[in-house]
Amino acid sequence: MSDVLSQSEIDSLLNALSSGELDADEMKENKDKPLKNYDFARPSKFSREHLRTMEIIFENYGRLLSTNLPGYLRKNVQVEVMSSEAVIYSEFSNAMSNPVLLGIVNFSPMPGNIVIELASNLGYTIVDRMLGGVGEPLEREREFSEIELLIIERIMNVCINLLREPWKNVMEIHPRLERIETNSQFAQFIAPSEMVAVITIKIKIGDVEGRMNMCLPYITLEDVMDKLNTKYWFSTMQEQDAEEYAELMENLISRAPMPVKAVLGQSAITVNDFINLQVGDIIRLDTKLEDELNVYVGNIKKFTALPGASGDHYAVRVTSVIREEQ
Repeated sequence: MSDVLSQSEIDSLLNALSSGELDADEMKENKDKPLKNYDFARPSKFSREHLRTMEIIFENYGRLLSTNLPGYLRKNVQVEVMSSEAVIYSEFSNAMSNPVLLGIVNFSPMPGNIVIELASNLGYTIVDRMLGGVGEPLEREREFSEIELLIIERIMNVCINLLREPWKNVMEIHPRLERIETNSQFAQFIAPSEMVAVITIKIKIGDVEGRMNMCLPYITLEDVMDKLNTKYWFSTMQEQDAEEYAELMENLISRAPMPVKAVLGQSAITVNDFINLQVGDIIRLDTKLEDELNVYVGNIKKFTALPGASGDHYAVRVTSVIREEQ
């Protein structure tokens, strides 16, 4: 219930207004000013501008992941930045489930560490794919074995090394994976009340979809907070020239080996003859000595060539390139 003024209070207020001690317009302006709540338990250390800049950084990081991971997993990888938010570390750690994959990353030269949380179903998929499987997660989750953690550590090191490129406009960093934890209780190296920025990234490996959460404490980013704004970011971005771009593409392509084979010819023999083949036996092919050979890249016919030798090795000399329209 609102307070009711007495008659004497009303008379005092009217006298103050008539004498000029109080200004009615000034009182109206003060009344219309919005009040802003401040939560001392969750101080606002990350502005929306800071979070948006980090989203741009990790969008660039996502493009690097989707380009490099298929070379290791032999699977199509799609990466998308979902959201960014500022929370206290206890909220982030309490939302974890066990088992969990937590990469504790030294963010040198920045102080402290960051945390990379990888969904367990993505971990099982990576292990299955690296061991020659089709890349499917387990139906029932269980603890990761030491061998499985070593395999995941290899891929996580690849992901961590890719952080250098998108962060170079802010600071030259040298991230290093210190350890992998599978229990969130052993990752309490940040004060529960410390503010952290959490960037959520959706990763899809083949048909398996999961999330990667990047947890960046304020104490780690404090020295570069003035650089985490879009104005500074775009002013320091430099376009790569054609030579740098060609070198980058060459490095990426060189990591994807492709089988190349030259087919000498074909022949049809009986199963009995095949079983009884001995060293030195001669097989008649359907090609002549002067005929050109078909050279396949993967399963696609791309070149024709003539057989020969290079030193002590057999070799072919490419004579023509087969275009797609041919």
